[in-house]
Amino acid sequence: MILYIFFIGLLAGALFCAWKISVADLRRRIIPDVYLFPMLLIGLLIVSLFPWWHIGPRESALAGTFGYILSTIIGLIFGSIKNKGKYKYDNPIGMGDIKLIGVGGIWLGFTGLSIALVLSCLFGGIWGLRKKQQFIPFAPFFIAGGFLALIITSFLI
Repeated sequence: MILYIFFIGLLAGALFCAWKISVADLRRRIIPDVYLFPMLLIGLLIVSLFPWWHIGPRESALAGTFGYILSTIIGLIFGSIKNKGKYKYDNPIGMGDIKLIGVGGIWLGFTGLSIALVLSCLFGGIWGLRKKQQFIPFAPFFIAGGFLALIITSFLI
């Protein structure tokens, strides 16, 4: 019984962090580490302590590392294309987004991370076209895609 209460408390803390990350990215275009790192630690605790979670610790660590490296490479490629090889500080993917994708890999695993990335790019692209904005806050769309990917991988696959 206490284990389930602890699990629900951890999930509530993660939901709070996800909410604060989304609001901060929408308002200020920044993802604060003060909410990102607790979400990382909560994800590691859940994956490590609760055997009913849909992925194991090994896949979680590998997927988090893969998500971090992949998003860094994509950010560097798009940044160099946008800036035409010149080093500038205006990159299309910020470090907060890169860290958030790494945290998403820890929570979701490889399959869930790929589903979340596809959904978040789709949602963000539609939102950007409707709002006609150059900069799209990625965190709210990635978190929404992550929740949907969690539901898909946990219950449907």
